[in-house]
Amino acid sequence: MKMQDEKQYEQLLLQYKQLRNGSEDISGMIDREDYDSAITMIQSREQLFLSCKCMMNYLELTPVQKKEIDRIIDEIRELELKNIKKLEKGMDAVQSELKKSQQTQKFQQAYDTDSDTSGSIINVSE
Repeated sequence: MKMQDEKQYEQLLLQYKQLRNGSEDISGMIDREDYDSAITMIQSREQLFLSCKCMMNYLELTPVQKKEIDRIIDEIRELELKNIKKLEKGMDAVQSELKKSQQTQKFQQAYDTDSDTSGSIINVSE
């Protein structure tokens, strides 16, 4: 393997490790409900993913190097899936709270004696 290929492999490995560490950072942000920072970081990583993909296309890796890169890619994939599940769970919780809030608001409006509403039957299934 040529020296230049070795340097490019090291660069690729470093970039994938940065992506993996970024996935871990994003996980922490989601746990802290710091969604703005998580989304900003997710968007900023797009270019790095593309760069890695391009390098993978033209770099000839040894079997050992390929195995190491694949291992890190699998770690990233697993972390990203966990992050997606956390976000989906968070979204479900927010939607549930929103529904409760809307129902409470409907009850308050329906039974508010100061308002000029006619009737007191409400549809809570909305």
